[in-house]
Amino acid sequence: MNVTSPVGDRARLEARVAQKSFRTASGQNVPVIANLAFALEEGETGALIGPSGCGKSTLMRILAGLDRNFDGSVHIPAHGRVGMVFQEPRLLPWRSAEDNVRLAAPDASEAEIAALFTALGLSEHRTHFPGELSVGLARRAALARAFAVRPTLLLLDEPFVSLDAPLARQLQRDLARLVESRGMITVLVTHDVDEAIALADRIFVLSARPARVVGEIQVIRPRAAMSDEERKAIAARIESLRQVG
Repeated sequence: MNVTSPVGDRARLEARVAQKSFRTASGQNVPVIANLAFALEEGETGALIGPSGCGKSTLMRILAGLDRNFDGSVHIPAHGRVGMVFQEPRLLPWRSAEDNVRLAAPDASEAEIAALFTALGLSEHRTHFPGELSVGLARRAALARAFAVRPTLLLLDEPFVSLDAPLARQLQRDLARLVESRGMITVLVTHDVDEAIALADRIFVLSARPARVVGEIQVIRPRAAMSDEERKAIAARIESLRQVG
């Protein structure tokens, strides 16, 4: 049994996955998530860090409502919208960057689209097709598409994977500005500890499969006030929790 429902007037995400498993071709039942729970309030960003294959992407599909075959419950903000960025941009190749965004958010105004494209450095690429975009620009277009729906809950599944470090850091800064300006709830899956520290208010460290939360770390604001020693201490705490998991 599973329940995915709004949480009344509260802008809050509550996720409790008691059990999620897959059945192999041979009929074996493989547990992926077990006894995992976390919550985020309005305006908070939570980062999920865990080993490869532990079930992070499966959890994101559950949060998005794309997978309802689990035991537990997910309560999402009432009257809200979900925006999601996958590991791959998943843009329609026969549509321009702007059309990809407008298809997801047909009620978005010209001013909203223009502001998003400006914020993400895409103003000169509105009419370009995905095949004409670099990997970095395609990922920016995917972010624009997710923000255009005016999400209350934003789900980011390793949105900067495969990008070189300087470009990834720039996109992180652009993302942080947009998230902060809109006050949404954001869930980020990442393997990058520095990325988690840079973007998240709460870092949830997951165990190996079946995934569960082995520790939660709160990151102080404003991040600009964080010293190198504090960043290193958080990174060390994450590594310590990874060993537990």
